Amino acid sequence: MGGLFDGKVALVTGAASGMGLATAQAFAEAGASVVLADIDEAAVNLAASSLADAGHTVLAVRCDVADERDVEAMIDKTVATFGKLDAAYNNAGIQAPHVETADASGEDFERVIAVNLRGVWNCMKHELRHMRTRGSGAIVNCSSLGGLVGLPGRDTYHASKHGVIGLTKSAALEYAARGIRINAVCPGIVDTPMVSGMLVTQPEAMEAMMKEQPIGRLGRPEEIASAVLWLCSPGAGFVIGHALAVDGGYTAR
Repeated sequence: MGGLFDGKVALVTGAASGMGLATAQAFAEAGASVVLADIDEAAVNLAASSLADAGHTVLAVRCDVADERDVEAMIDKTVATFGKLDAAYNNAGIQAPHVETADASGEDFERVIAVNLRGVWNCMKHELRHMRTRGSGAIVNCSSLGGLVGLPGRDTYHASKHGVIGLTKSAALEYAARGIRINAVCPGIVDTPMVSGMLVTQPEAMEAMMKEQPIGRLGRPEEIASAVLWLCSPGAGFVIGHALAVDGGYTAR
């Protein structure tokens, strides 16, 4: 997809590793100037430096997406640096403990919702405030297969990811006729640091999930990045308010 995003500015949250980093790299290789944002300042600086060393135009920003002030500052810095924002992938998210609903922690619930749902709302709000003045833009929010199905022990995480799809569809209808396209991507079980941690801490739950994976393997971060870039590209110009499953067939059952 080299050159498809020449002259464009793209923002990726949760960009220090995993799907976020793969997407930031894909945008950069396709010609975009890329803002990499993450709560881990050292890691996102390192990721951005690696892309800069490869000749790409990038900016690293430390941002806690659960903090609206951080998000507003991130968008302001993006526009101040590059003059505009054309595409955004709101990817930052966290996992919740695997636990029965009756035993779940209220603190865990609040934190997961704050990052996974409020964080997406914060980012969309401030991205849209800029994009609507220009009458153009594309936003992709990261939901999950957990936004499409339910699984025992995962009510908090799945509630947050179902909520992302609701936000996506409603906002997409608001801005469809105003030049801004908003969609969601729903990754399956992808080989990321988050999933690697779950394989160690929740081996039985992960084994059960893998048995339901028709393709018989983990997804690759680059496969999610390809879907995000397509959703942000002119080729997806008629795709509005869609939740795209990229899950190896998991939700096709």
